[in-house]
Parts: sequence; structure tokens; C-alpha cells
Amino acid sequence: MLEGVVVKPLVKRFDERGFFSEIMRRDWSDILQGEEFVQANLSISFPNIIRAWHRHLRGQVDCFVVVKGVLKICAYDDNLKELVEIISTGDIPQIVRVPGRYWHGFKVVGEENAWLIYFVNRLYNYTDPDEERRPWNDPTIIPKIINGRTNDPRMGIPWDWSYPPHR
Repeated sequence: MLEGVVVKPLVKRFDERGFFSEIMRRDWSDILQGEEFVQANLSISFPNIIRAWHRHLRGQVDCFVVVKGVLKICAYDDNLKELVEIISTGDIPQIVRVPGRYWHGFKVVGEENAWLIYFVNRLYNYTDPDEERRPWNDPTIIPKIINGRTNDPRMGIPWDWSYPPHR
């Protein structure tokens, strides 16, 4: 796992009405790591949409919670040539923390819209956004390590969001 990327399972509490889950608490030091979140956003994406790549150079941290659908969330370190790939679904809630210094993005997997709530520790600046972008199919994103492994057949070639996962 890239330093600072954290995946935390969320607890679903069921009763006869359905379920309840906390999705962000200020006492979750494993997620917050000394940061304070100041904005929450909702993103709804259609099936097979890819929203990538971008990064934040002024210290923004994103915490993603998929509440409906399925996302393949990726973070990539240009220096280490290391990529983390996380499948996140509304059926099994978790929070995924991605430090903004990594190139990151996601692809909607499956045939339903994906609903993503994400928390950030910096307010969005409309006149001077903290975003640097690359195309979703940038051929220079070539991982040498994927999810800590060096034997994945997707290594050493440009990242393909549609390539089946390696198990």
C-alpha cells in the first residue's frame, strides 16, 4: 500500500428498518492522520465512466465512500511507479483515504450508476483549484508494482482501466 493510503471497513448496524453506518468521525485517527475535513461532496457517475487522473499539490486529502454501485479506485506514485487498486462497493461499506500527492481516479464497474461521497481537508477554490490533470488513458502511467506485488501481468505496460484484475 502506498504510504498514507488507508482502507477502513465501515460497520453496518442492522435492525428491522435497514442499516446504519458511520462514514466519518473526527476520532478516526487512522483516517484523519491529524487532518480536519472541511467539505463533503457527492459524485454520481454512469456505468463504465472513468474519472482519472488528477492530483492535488497543496496538501488535499480525499476520503472516498461508495454508497451505491461499484468503483475501481486507483492511486499511483510517479516516483515509485507503484499503483494501488481498490474495489469499493456500497454493499460492503468502507472508507478509502488517498493523499492528494498521488495521481488518483476511479472507474465505475458494473451496470448501475455509482454514488460516491467524499470528504476533503481543503475547501475547493473556484478561482485557483488545487488540481493537476492527466488523461485517463495516459500512456506514461506504467506501474512496476501493483498492490504491493511484482508479479502482476499488468505491470510494465500502460495502465488499462478495463484490463481484468489479476488474482
